[in-house]
Amino acid sequence: MDINVPVITGGKKGKVGKISVKLGDLVNEGDILAQVETGKGNKPVKALESGTITKILCEEGQDVLSKQGMFELTLKEENSKTKISQESPTTSEKKINNIATDLLVIGSGPGGYVAAIYAAKKGLKVTVVEKEYIGGTCLNVGCIPTKSLVKSSEICHNVKNSSLFGINTTGLIQVDMERVISQKKEVVDKLVSGVDFLMQKNNINVIKGQASFITQNKISLTGEKNYTISAKDIIIATGSVISKINIPGIDLPFVMNSTTALSSTKLPKSITIIGGGVIGMEFAFIYRNLGVEVNVVEFMDRLLTMVDKDVSKEIESIAKDKGIKIYTSSKVNKIQSSNDNQAIITFENEKGEQLLISEKVLSAIGRQPNLEGLDIEKAGVKLNNKGRGITVDENMKTNVPHVYAIGDVTNIIQLAHVASHQGTTAVSNILGETKSMDYFAVPNVIFTAPEISSVGLNEDECKIKKLDYKASKFNYMSNGKALTMNETRGFIKLIKDNKTNKIIGGTVIGTEASSLIGTITLAISNGLTDEEIRETIFAHPTTSEIIHEAAYGLGIGALHE
Repeated sequence: MDINVPVITGGKKGKVGKISVKLGDLVNEGDILAQVETGKGNKPVKALESGTITKILCEEGQDVLSKQGMFELTLKEENSKTKISQESPTTSEKKINNIATDLLVIGSGPGGYVAAIYAAKKGLKVTVVEKEYIGGTCLNVGCIPTKSLVKSSEICHNVKNSSLFGINTTGLIQVDMERVISQKKEVVDKLVSGVDFLMQKNNINVIKGQASFITQNKISLTGEKNYTISAKDIIIATGSVISKINIPGIDLPFVMNSTTALSSTKLPKSITIIGGGVIGMEFAFIYRNLGVEVNVVEFMDRLLTMVDKDVSKEIESIAKDKGIKIYTSSKVNKIQSSNDNQAIITFENEKGEQLLISEKVLSAIGRQPNLEGLDIEKAGVKLNNKGRGITVDENMKTNVPHVYAIGDVTNIIQLAHVASHQGTTAVSNILGETKSMDYFAVPNVIFTAPEISSVGLNEDECKIKKLDYKASKFNYMSNGKALTMNETRGFIKLIKDNKTNKIIGGTVIGTEASSLIGTITLAISNGLTDEEIRETIFAHPTTSEIIHEAAYGLGIGALHE
């Protein structure tokens, strides 16, 4: 039996205090084995069963995180036999535990755990079922770990270019990929333990295992223990999984997906990325800033097809200037291994069949709703027309009473912050408070270098809708703060409806775009006009002034360009 560090509030580190046992000691259930010192006092680490200490995995004075292993305990023989006889009479038969709850949330990603906490704070008895890890894809193998790598690559780039600012470095700059991944893991562990703490704080029952529907209000749970859970209401929040791609050679050892790339402690000399979407381009800039030779092969005629053509053109230009080789309108036909275990990627475009050779390949072709093992047909829950995602209305209700779905599994918008908002919306409707989702002012951020962010309508959409609109662009080159940072590539684009003068869209490509988009989102959500933005005082010198200038561009024209 593993005995781990107790949950430390806020996901902070603790320090191992006095260890009261030594290897081979016999201990009884409830005996204190050690103390962990935290900011809020000591936490005792107790034996969960009687047995023998067979491993000590820590030492006094060591920094530790929540749930980190401290001891291994071999149970007393009679204890072990008792547990076997009580909990699993045979290997094929396990005791089934029955649970009744107000709300069952299947999945604990940013949609599921936010919905659970919100519901608990509203007075509901909540049970959460999680098959893999608390925090879901976003916290563990998605948004958060990727951003940790983005930061490491950004620092590497800044160090290489520090002489521009009068800071000279001597010697060869080396990337310690093991430390990069270790830093990522520390960040993830802090956030996951923080979510775990919030679950406990709000008295939410979290159970590990695979949930499968039996009826519309009852599920079976298969895991370390088997459960049958009955719930008044159910929220499906199972997220998404990496899409599969049918390319010969995609299963070769040197082909990675985003999850394996986030755990790779060896930095390749070269990599070919299949897919020029969000995942592909974020990794392209991460690897390039770390000194890797990068190729990107994209099937469509341009990168990042969800943004305006001028934004796509700008990021492609920046990528090429950084040395990233881009191949658009290109289809990968097969991947092969050379005699020295290099990847040979065969693709074709208007120039005919071509070859690329690289040490690694990254498949970055997106994600699809995760419905595996749910047996939703037993509940009668309908999928959308293409069978990719659960159909819901604006209240996040499925076609089945008391069953809701949120997040990536609905395939509406695959963004963590959308899933969280859908989660609180679903809970509000469960409680009888009519609340609808509005997707018009949803900010989206792509963490390339520089960043890209957008909200509302882009110019291409305005043209399709045949709206009477005006667009204004202002370049980072004319912003004082950007000049001091040597971050002058990129621009902002604001769009207003000429009939109402209200801001209906905004896109930023440039440094700090992820922060700037919040202001534009607030403007669109509250129906602000370009004049109201012009009458707002923006701090100087800041990059936020580009919003002010773009608003002037919607009127008499920008003042500083």
